[in-house]
This record gives sequence, C-alpha cells and structure tokens, in this order.
Amino acid sequence: MPGLAGGFGASTNRNAFCEARGQHMQFRPLHDRVVVRRIESEEKTKGGIIIPDSAKEKPQEGEIVAVGPGARDESGKLNPLDVKAGDRVLFGKWSGTEVKIDGKDLLIMKESDIMGVLA
Repeated sequence: MPGLAGGFGASTNRNAFCEARGQHMQFRPLHDRVVVRRIESEEKTKGGIIIPDSAKEKPQEGEIVAVGPGARDESGKLNPLDVKAGDRVLFGKWSGTEVKIDGKDLLIMKESDIMGVLA
C-alpha cells in the first residue's frame, strides 16, 4: 500500500512506543485519528467456564498504537490530542473502522470516539 506507507520519522515521539516494543508501524493516522489495538478479554468466566469465540463480544478496551498530529480549529491552530501511544482506553462498541496493518487487526477511530483513558 504505497499510499499508506511512510512511517514515522525517528525524531517523532509518536513512534517511540512502537519502536520500544520492537514494532515499526508503516501507517501514520491523520488529523485527530488514532490507531487502537484491542485488548482481548478472558477466555474463561470466573467460574471456569470456557467461552467459545462465537459467543465472545468484541472488547471495548484497547491500547493506543499511534496518534495523528491533531485537528485544526477555524483559525488554523493545531490542537494536539489528549491521548498518546501506550494509553489504555475505553471506546464505544461500534466505534472505529477495523483494518489489518502489518498483519495485525487494528481499529482506526477519531479521538472523539474514545470515552476515556484507564489509569
């Protein structure tokens, strides 16, 4: 995908998280978009019952992998995002667009789709 390639420069702090984990993402979200990796839920209930894949709900918790530079207001001023790579976040059940980048299933969503950051 030549239109999506380009990666981050080594000097940007957005890619520091990806490089620290030995990953190099070839995708940079634009404007106020973020790339999120879902955090998988437990496969067993507290009582020990194994939940089959077909019965599982998609998790609404994820980890920010990459963030865009931010949105511009009417005057053209860049407003940076409140989230950063590495943050654990909660998002809506139907939020984002599912994509596969570098063989990984990820979500691309606007920052406004994120409900909050987990401490």
